[in-house]
Amino acid sequence: GNSQMGATIVDALDTLYIMGLHDEFREGQEWIDKNLDFSVNSEVSVFEVNIRFIGGLLAAYYLSGQEVFKIKAVQLAGKLLPAFNTPTGIPWAMVNLKSGVGRNWGWASAGSSILAEFGTLHMEFVHLSYLTGDPVYYNKVMHIRKLLQKMDRPNGLYPNYLNPRTGRWGQHHTSVGGLGDSFYEYLLKAWLMSDKMDTEARKMYDDAIEAIEKHLIRKSNGGLTFIGEWKNGHLERKMGHLTCFAGGMFALGADGSRDDKAGHYLQLGAEIAHTCHESYDRTTLKLGPEAFKFDGGVEAVAVRQNEKYYILRPEVIETYWYMWRFTHDPKYRQWGWEATQAIDKYCRVSGGFSGVKDVYSSSPTYDDVQQSFFLAETLKYLYLLFSNDDLLPLDNWVFNTEAHPLPVLHLANTTLSGNPAYR
Repeated sequence: GNSQMGATIVDALDTLYIMGLHDEFREGQEWIDKNLDFSVNSEVSVFEVNIRFIGGLLAAYYLSGQEVFKIKAVQLAGKLLPAFNTPTGIPWAMVNLKSGVGRNWGWASAGSSILAEFGTLHMEFVHLSYLTGDPVYYNKVMHIRKLLQKMDRPNGLYPNYLNPRTGRWGQHHTSVGGLGDSFYEYLLKAWLMSDKMDTEARKMYDDAIEAIEKHLIRKSNGGLTFIGEWKNGHLERKMGHLTCFAGGMFALGADGSRDDKAGHYLQLGAEIAHTCHESYDRTTLKLGPEAFKFDGGVEAVAVRQNEKYYILRPEVIETYWYMWRFTHDPKYRQWGWEATQAIDKYCRVSGGFSGVKDVYSSSPTYDDVQQSFFLAETLKYLYLLFSNDDLLPLDNWVFNTEAHPLPVLHLANTTLSGNPAYR
């Protein structure tokens, strides 16, 4: 959207609160109260606005109890609803906040919507229904789930593209990185957020990761476990930085897994964490590239120039934090500290922090952008990694894919208890 929308302020709010920076938090709140306006003639990504703005506002509300955040979140959610006006109910990728007109990205498989985008609305929309008592939000995301359950899945895998007009899959490309990633995360987190009552979501998660483990997870010649991508009928031996979140996801989902495989999934999480640490360690700057290969002699290293950048991404650190919470192995804090030092040394600039264009170059050039997720996620996960477990315990809080903590909804106090998924 346009720069007047203050994405950085909204995305950073809960980080400020958690870190005890209450003066800055109050400044942010004041700005939001006076200036955050959603009636702009601006086209936005439904997914990004949901995870950064609605997620950020809801978390700020739950942490601080300040009504203004809830009011703004509900206002904004109303502006996203027209995106669901498609023949199938699968939302458009983009919507104009003023006109309500939606459309899809031109590059996405013949006008398709993207799995990670329409599959990463559940947490926030359930909370919107919980807070407002209006089932419209809950119904929108449950409709998407029901549609996905009915569809055929090639090899048990979910393709990344689905046409919102026809309800058919686009090209059969499957990824646990970009385009797919947070769909799987939200199946698990829907279950956790429902106080483990939403068994349908847990079953979908278990089925999905069994197929992922069978078809996408491999060990390299050098003994590194990686998650490849399914493209055009074969496995591409390449892993993205975004995919590195999965180590934390496997650890988070270990408890309650099928056939008592908790130990197996915790071990898998540790192996992914190790591989992703190697992708950092094998660079000059000790910061991970955007994507890295496992071909022949090349392992956990970026080959193409356009994959050598680091844009302050959080996924590797996110996995370190989850692994720390579940194992308390000191290496995760050690690895997090290495990343902290590298970010401070190579990304800090006069106006904040910048991404770098080549992590293998000893004199890196800046991209001159500080992504809002740097404040929402990267710094928050680092802070939590060095904090005690009683700060935002995972029994009570579930983090959305932008690291905004939302409380577990217990049956007794939810307006949704009439819904079958919550019985």
